[in-house]
Amino acid sequence: MMNNIDLPKIKQKIVFMQGNLDKLKKLQNISKDIFLKDFRNVDSAKYLLQVTIEAMLDISNHIIARNRWGKPETNKESFEILAGKNIIEEKYVDTYFSMAKFRNRIVHMYFNVSDEMIYEINQNNLEEFEVFVNNIVKNIDVQE
Repeated sequence: MMNNIDLPKIKQKIVFMQGNLDKLKKLQNISKDIFLKDFRNVDSAKYLLQVTIEAMLDISNHIIARNRWGKPETNKESFEILAGKNIIEEKYVDTYFSMAKFRNRIVHMYFNVSDEMIYEINQNNLEEFEVFVNNIVKNIDVQE
Protein backbone atom coordinates (compact mmCIF):
# COMPACT_ATOMS: atom_id res chain seq x y z
CA MET A 1 0.00 0.00 0.00
CA MET A 2 1.20 3.49 -0.81
CA ASN A 3 1.33 6.29 1.72
CA ASN A 4 1.97 9.99 1.49
CA ILE A 5 0.87 10.40 -2.10
CA ASP A 6 -0.87 13.39 -3.59
CA LEU A 7 -4.07 11.47 -4.31
CA PRO A 8 -5.68 14.13 -6.53
CA LYS A 9 -2.50 14.30 -8.62
CA ILE A 10 -2.34 10.52 -9.03
CA LYS A 11 -6.05 10.34 -9.86
CA GLN A 12 -5.65 13.13 -12.42
CA LYS A 13 -2.83 11.26 -14.14
CA ILE A 14 -4.81 8.02 -14.12
CA VAL A 15 -7.83 9.74 -15.67
CA PHE A 16 -5.49 11.29 -18.25
CA MET A 17 -4.04 7.87 -19.09
CA GLN A 18 -7.49 6.30 -19.35
CA GLY A 19 -8.69 9.08 -21.67
CA ASN A 20 -5.66 8.59 -23.89
CA LEU A 21 -6.23 4.83 -23.97
CA ASP A 22 -9.82 5.42 -25.06
CA LYS A 23 -8.54 7.56 -27.95
CA LEU A 24 -5.89 5.01 -28.88
CA LYS A 25 -8.55 2.28 -28.92
CA LYS A 26 -10.56 4.34 -31.40
CA LEU A 27 -7.47 4.46 -33.61
CA GLN A 28 -7.28 0.65 -33.37
CA ASN A 29 -10.52 0.45 -35.33
CA ILE A 30 -8.93 2.04 -38.39
CA SER A 31 -7.57 -0.38 -40.97
CA LYS A 32 -3.80 -0.46 -41.31
CA ASP A 33 -3.93 0.93 -44.84
CA ILE A 34 -6.07 3.92 -43.88
CA PHE A 35 -4.16 4.44 -40.62
CA LEU A 36 -0.83 4.66 -42.46
CA LYS A 37 -2.11 6.85 -45.30
CA ASP A 38 -3.24 9.66 -43.02
CA PHE A 39 -0.47 11.31 -41.03
CA ARG A 40 -3.05 12.53 -38.51
CA ASN A 41 -3.67 8.97 -37.37
CA VAL A 42 0.02 8.18 -37.00
CA ASP A 43 0.89 11.46 -35.31
CA SER A 44 -2.09 11.22 -32.97
CA ALA A 45 -1.15 7.70 -31.90
CA LYS A 46 2.50 8.67 -31.48
CA TYR A 47 1.65 11.65 -29.31
CA LEU A 48 -0.89 9.74 -27.22
CA LEU A 49 1.59 6.91 -26.63
CA GLN A 50 4.31 9.39 -25.67
CA VAL A 51 2.28 11.35 -23.13
CA THR A 52 0.68 8.23 -21.67
CA ILE A 53 4.11 6.76 -21.04
CA GLU A 54 5.18 10.08 -19.51
CA ALA A 55 2.19 9.86 -17.16
CA MET A 56 3.29 6.34 -16.16
CA LEU A 57 6.74 7.64 -15.34
CA ASP A 58 5.33 10.61 -13.44
CA ILE A 59 3.09 8.36 -11.34
CA SER A 60 5.94 5.96 -10.64
CA ASN A 61 8.40 8.64 -9.62
CA HIS A 62 5.81 10.49 -7.52
CA ILE A 63 4.99 7.35 -5.54
CA ILE A 64 8.67 6.54 -5.00
CA ALA A 65 9.58 10.08 -3.94
CA ARG A 66 6.62 10.55 -1.60
CA ASN A 67 7.25 7.23 0.13
CA ARG A 68 11.01 7.81 0.34
CA TRP A 69 11.77 4.51 -1.38
CA GLY A 70 15.01 5.81 -2.88
CA LYS A 71 16.17 7.89 -5.80
CA PRO A 72 15.98 5.83 -8.97
CA GLU A 73 18.78 6.57 -11.41
CA THR A 74 16.94 5.09 -14.38
CA ASN A 75 13.39 4.49 -15.53
CA LYS A 76 13.98 0.78 -15.15
CA GLU A 77 15.00 1.28 -11.54
CA SER A 78 11.73 3.15 -10.93
CA PHE A 79 9.76 0.17 -12.12
CA GLU A 80 12.00 -2.22 -10.16
CA ILE A 81 11.34 -0.26 -6.97
CA LEU A 82 7.57 -0.39 -7.53
CA ALA A 83 7.77 -4.12 -8.23
CA GLY A 84 9.85 -4.61 -5.10
CA LYS A 85 7.11 -2.90 -3.11
CA ASN A 86 4.44 -5.05 -4.81
CA ILE A 87 2.83 -2.02 -6.46
CA ILE A 88 3.33 -3.42 -9.97
CA GLU A 89 3.96 -6.95 -11.10
CA GLU A 90 7.61 -7.97 -11.50
CA LYS A 91 6.89 -9.57 -14.88
CA TYR A 92 6.09 -6.12 -16.34
CA VAL A 93 9.29 -4.32 -15.31
CA ASP A 94 11.08 -4.98 -18.60
CA THR A 95 7.96 -4.18 -20.60
CA TYR A 96 7.50 -0.84 -18.88
CA PHE A 97 11.18 -0.07 -19.29
CA SER A 98 10.88 -0.80 -23.02
CA MET A 99 7.94 1.57 -23.14
CA ALA A 100 10.03 4.29 -21.50
CA LYS A 101 12.84 3.69 -24.01
CA PHE A 102 10.30 3.92 -26.83
CA ARG A 103 9.09 7.26 -25.43
CA ASN A 104 12.68 8.51 -25.41
CA ARG A 105 13.08 7.45 -29.04
CA ILE A 106 10.04 9.49 -29.98
CA VAL A 107 10.92 12.57 -27.93
CA HIS A 108 14.62 12.73 -28.68
CA MET A 109 14.45 11.27 -32.19
CA TYR A 110 17.22 8.81 -31.38
CA PHE A 111 15.97 6.48 -34.07
CA ASN A 112 13.42 6.81 -36.78
CA VAL A 113 10.18 5.39 -35.45
CA SER A 114 8.31 4.01 -38.42
CA ASP A 115 4.62 4.56 -38.95
CA GLU A 116 4.21 0.79 -39.11
CA MET A 117 5.81 0.49 -35.67
CA ILE A 118 3.33 3.01 -34.25
CA TYR A 119 0.46 1.06 -35.81
CA GLU A 120 1.68 -2.27 -34.42
CA ILE A 121 2.27 -0.90 -30.93
CA ASN A 122 -1.17 0.67 -30.90
CA GLN A 123 -2.77 -2.57 -32.07
CA ASN A 124 -0.93 -4.91 -29.74
CA ASN A 125 0.35 -3.19 -26.61
CA LEU A 126 -2.33 -1.09 -24.94
CA GLU A 127 -3.14 -3.74 -22.36
CA GLU A 128 0.18 -3.09 -20.60
CA PHE A 129 -1.02 0.43 -19.82
CA GLU A 130 -4.25 -0.97 -18.42
CA VAL A 131 -2.38 -3.42 -16.20
CA PHE A 132 -0.25 -0.54 -14.88
CA VAL A 133 -3.31 1.61 -14.11
CA ASN A 134 -5.12 -1.29 -12.44
CA ASN A 135 -2.09 -2.04 -10.26
CA ILE A 136 -1.79 1.58 -9.16
CA VAL A 137 -5.52 1.90 -8.47
CA LYS A 138 -5.66 -1.26 -6.37
CA ASN A 139 -2.76 0.02 -4.25
CA ILE A 140 -4.14 3.50 -3.59
CA ASP A 141 -5.22 4.02 -0.03
CA VAL A 142 -8.65 5.57 -0.53
CA GLN A 143 -8.53 6.90 3.04
CA GLU A 144 -6.01 9.54 2.05
